[in-house]
Amino acid sequence: MKGLFKGLLNENPIFVLALGLCPALAVSITVSNAIGMSAATLVVLMGSNLLISLFRKQIPYDIHIPAYIVIIATLVTAVDIILQAYSPALSKSLGIFIPLIVVNCIILGRAEAFASKNTLSASFLDALSMGFGFTVGLVTIAFIRELLGSGTITLIPNGNFIRIPPLADNPVLVFSLPAGALIVMGFLQGFFRWLGVVRKR
Repeated sequence: MKGLFKGLLNENPIFVLALGLCPALAVSITVSNAIGMSAATLVVLMGSNLLISLFRKQIPYDIHIPAYIVIIATLVTAVDIILQAYSPALSKSLGIFIPLIVVNCIILGRAEAFASKNTLSASFLDALSMGFGFTVGLVTIAFIRELLGSGTITLIPNGNFIRIPPLADNPVLVFSLPAGALIVMGFLQGFFRWLGVVRKR
């Protein structure tokens, strides 16, 4: 259980390790975007961890990074094609940030630091933990930004949304801009750092 929840608090990719900040800043305008990006990242992370752990002894050390990138790029391409086929609205909304999962530091970092040195079961658990932490981080940022920036909560791309009357009538527009993402992330990172200090006492 400790390994499963390490990605939520102690090693949260966004708020503690500060990895994967590009999608956290760019696609966290709506909750639906955050959920879609989190799901795509989780699928790629789990697939890459499992494949790299499975073939870790067969991949020569001299070419291990290019091999990892080929595995990750193949999985990202598959996820991108599936999204275009079954959820074109989400695919259009996320745009270039789905292909950019290939260079997401969370995925390559876990491949290099964990999956290449551990068993299938441990690598699967690590991917699940880090993916869960990334999801919590991204959805939290998006929830705050959308709520304060537009006064709505959108769960389905280009679909119905929940309108919060007081905030919808007087939104704080800065939160719908990139600066708003930085402000929200800064406060949340501060909160997680404080929480980590409190938990160690």
